[in-house]
Amino acid sequence: MINIMLGVALTLFSVAIAISLYRIIRGPSIPDRVIALDMIGVNLISGIAALSILLKTKAYLEVILILGILAFISTISLSRFIERGVIIERKRSG
Repeated sequence: MINIMLGVALTLFSVAIAISLYRIIRGPSIPDRVIALDMIGVNLISGIAALSILLKTKAYLEVILILGILAFISTISLSRFIERGVIIERKRSG
C-alpha cells in the first residue's frame, strides 16, 4: 500500500515539475519565473525524499540537503537581481 502511495506521489511531483517548467517558459513576468524555479526545487526535494523512502535507503539525504541549499541561494540571488539589478554590490573607493 505504501509503495502505491509513493508511486502516486512521485507521479504528482513529476506533473507539478512539468507545470512549473511551463510557467518558466511562458511566465508573464520574471518574478513568476523565479517562483516557478523555486517550486521546481521544492518538488525535486520532495520527489527525492519519496524515492528514498521507496528504495529504503538513506543515500539520497545528502542530495536533498545540497539541493535545498542551492534552491534557496538561487531564489535569493534571482530576487536580489530583480530588485537591484546586481547580485553582489561592490563599494568603490575614491
